[in-house]
Amino acid sequence: MRPAGRAETDSLYFDYPHFPFVRPPELAGQAVRHRVAIVGGGPVGVTAALELARHGIASVVLDDKATVNDGSRAICISRHSLELLQQLGVDGPFTAKGLGWTQGRTYFRDREIYRFRMPHSDQERYAPMVNLQQQYIEQFLIDKAQASGLIEMRWQSAVTGVDQDAGGVTLQVTTPEGDYALACDYLLAADGGRSRIRESLGLSLHGQAYEGRYVIADVRLKSDFPTERRAFFHSKALPDATILVHRQPDDIWRIDYQLGPDEDPEQAVEEASIREKVSLIIREVMHESEDWELEWWSLYKAYTLALDDYRHGRVLFIGDSAHLVPIFGVRGLNNGLADAANAGWKLAWVLKGQAPDRLLDSYSPERRGATLDVFANAGKSTRFMTPPTRGYRLMRNAALALAFHNDYASGFANPRQVTPYTYAESPLTLADDPAFAAGPVPGAPLINRRLGDDDFLLDHLGTGFTLLHFSEDGRVGPALQRGVEALQGQGIDITLLRVSRSPGDEETLVDVDGSLFAGYGAEPGSAYLARPDRHVAARWKRLDPADLEATLDAALKTALGGD
Repeated sequence: MRPAGRAETDSLYFDYPHFPFVRPPELAGQAVRHRVAIVGGGPVGVTAALELARHGIASVVLDDKATVNDGSRAICISRHSLELLQQLGVDGPFTAKGLGWTQGRTYFRDREIYRFRMPHSDQERYAPMVNLQQQYIEQFLIDKAQASGLIEMRWQSAVTGVDQDAGGVTLQVTTPEGDYALACDYLLAADGGRSRIRESLGLSLHGQAYEGRYVIADVRLKSDFPTERRAFFHSKALPDATILVHRQPDDIWRIDYQLGPDEDPEQAVEEASIREKVSLIIREVMHESEDWELEWWSLYKAYTLALDDYRHGRVLFIGDSAHLVPIFGVRGLNNGLADAANAGWKLAWVLKGQAPDRLLDSYSPERRGATLDVFANAGKSTRFMTPPTRGYRLMRNAALALAFHNDYASGFANPRQVTPYTYAESPLTLADDPAFAAGPVPGAPLINRRLGDDDFLLDHLGTGFTLLHFSEDGRVGPALQRGVEALQGQGIDITLLRVSRSPGDEETLVDVDGSLFAGYGAEPGSAYLARPDRHVAARWKRLDPADLEATLDAALKTALGGD
């Protein structure tokens, strides 16, 4: 919602683009079959298209709008998501425009009771979190997609129905110039919480809806306060409400405040009510100037809902079409981007003939497992932020009061920020080598390490699988080289990265300070096999060159859903 007198796309800081309708060949009667159709041109859908394009697979993206989403919406991008965006070659504008942050504070009765710091060091390319409005997120992704020769964006194209059989999927599409049917081999449904695809297939989300409601308001305000998360409980301004404050680019501030149980939501989102409460928060809680402008606002309610299965035949659900998660801990967008990467690389490998269709069966257990993990953590955060019962409220207030007087109890106010999920139970993950005492376990994402100025380990990953091999001088034996070349000869996209303690040839990654060996718990002869989405498929403390080819072949067959 916008202030009176301003249109839906009349922003104080963002120029909304207009995407014209382009008449598709289907409306001229041409028979066109697409390999992949993606319904939903938001961050998750376009990320999936970019991931497919990274592997050489074309897609068509349909969206009923003519511009990006209204309002800032999702604003926090995790380090893991930025590493994903780096693989897509689109991280530059995100880091240039976004505001990185590493810590947050919690206040009780206007006194700071807890300060959390997310793990960060100069070994990382990206900050743990970056704040950036969703309009920019979408614009940067769309710009990248429109520059790709493998992605067709179809705007003002509403999908009204879907049918599928063993051979493919057919979509019914409504446009300003008429209706048509679109045929594709596979469909990625990224059409949000009110998914028309999900409805057309007779599917429902299951889970829990929380009672608490929040108003989300964006204001333009000049302030020198640093970029971090602030949470306020029992403030003088709104003693019965929880308040969250985040800084965004362009002097925009996100203010979330909880509605009381007896407040009428319709009255709460009236402009006069918004201005009254926001003014009070800015003056009495943030202690800032009254010189501010109202940009946009919305109403939010927390849910932990998900489909029972994210794959239905040739349709894969990604993002909010598959699950709805609370905003606390900034999990929604980041979880959806991980869905897109997971579904994207697997679908690409199936379509290129590098893996059987059953590889797609691993998508749901991996990503639904991640969703359930999010539910466990976000559910705790939601119950703390908006206690569902009088008993929960008494316990929450007691914990805050205890933290008010005792530093040891301050951890009760930990917001449990999003962390990458480990696919420990995935059918694609091999058993761990018990000889390791450190390093990312199978199923976990690779960790980054600095190699030099503006040079990090993850900068060097291949498009497909990456074999990370550790040695003293970067040299590899002939058996290792033959094993990798044999897999490449079978059409497997695999890259060999050689890490050494001492300088080797120009392609060797030199671990100057030993942090790479230490971080991976490696010794000369150790190896990690990483999937296209940077998650570890397998690792070996000592990879025996004598049976390297058979070992790698077995690992890749497991990782690709084979027998």
